[in-house]
Amino acid sequence: MSDLPQPDYARNMRVVGHSDQGGRPDGVQVMVHRGFAYVGHMFSRGFSVIDVRDAKNPCAVNYVAAPPNTWTIHLQTHDDLLLVINAKDMFAAAEFADERAYYSGALGKTVGTAEASRVRDWSAGLAVYDISTPDNPRRIGFMAVEGGGIHRIWYTGGRWAYVSVLLDGFTDYIFMTVDMSNPAEPREAGRWWIPGMNLAAGETPSWQPTRRYGLHHAIIHGDTAYAAWRDAGMVVLNIADRARPKLIVHRNWSPPFGGGTHNCLPLPDRDLLVVLDEAVLDHQDDGLKLVWVFDNRARENPVSQRRAFWPA
Repeated sequence: MSDLPQPDYARNMRVVGHSDQGGRPDGVQVMVHRGFAYVGHMFSRGFSVIDVRDAKNPCAVNYVAAPPNTWTIHLQTHDDLLLVINAKDMFAAAEFADERAYYSGALGKTVGTAEASRVRDWSAGLAVYDISTPDNPRRIGFMAVEGGGIHRIWYTGGRWAYVSVLLDGFTDYIFMTVDMSNPAEPREAGRWWIPGMNLAAGETPSWQPTRRYGLHHAIIHGDTAYAAWRDAGMVVLNIADRARPKLIVHRNWSPPFGGGTHNCLPLPDRDLLVVLDEAVLDHQDDGLKLVWVFDNRARENPVSQRRAFWPA
């Protein structure tokens, strides 16, 4: 497909192949491993396997359906393992018919409190698949959780995985470490949350009820977790003791900026930390969202260099 017309704004890139992913074009996260792409879907309720060994002719070779009313939108691969989230399909739920409701307020008060007294009709937890046969994922393990489920995973092999998880009794997603020493029996090892999130323990939020103080996900470097906490900004954790994560520093620039912190990417070779806020509404209705660059030479005191990204 190299003869396809190329957009004027393309630079040093050209389209060489295309796949409709078996008629499921709604890809969210893609992990390419040993010549196969594993694609989580937002609306198709499952994940696909695409053979991309021939880049000009990628071919859909498998599709694994999600359990009813369940998201499997995010996944991670390493060696012969594929880790896939299971969570309530939020965008199909009546509570979030207006997308604004998902991005404002305490998600746990809708899913973890009101829903707790009802019959759960979704799967919540972490599914583990054997992908030693890449085109035929075989589920070998599952860690169930009580609540809305898991949103994101960070896993680069070895014993530890890290997830953002919505548990009953909490206002929103929190940080959890997962012991993967036995992939067939993943288990919780530790957790951390911003004080005020644990309603079941009698904590009281100190922030406005319209704010989403919830973990999107964390990126791990060594014994440090860089966590994007939506309207609470960036949280940096010491995870040397995986059972007892400890706060290193918490930075928040919302207000005056719009919040919705989505990714915190460390660049250790350059002593930098790149952090972005997610824009989700049209016409900046959710405030001004920027990309931030921090001098990260001292992880306990990241210093913003935001003026490099100040709008003209």
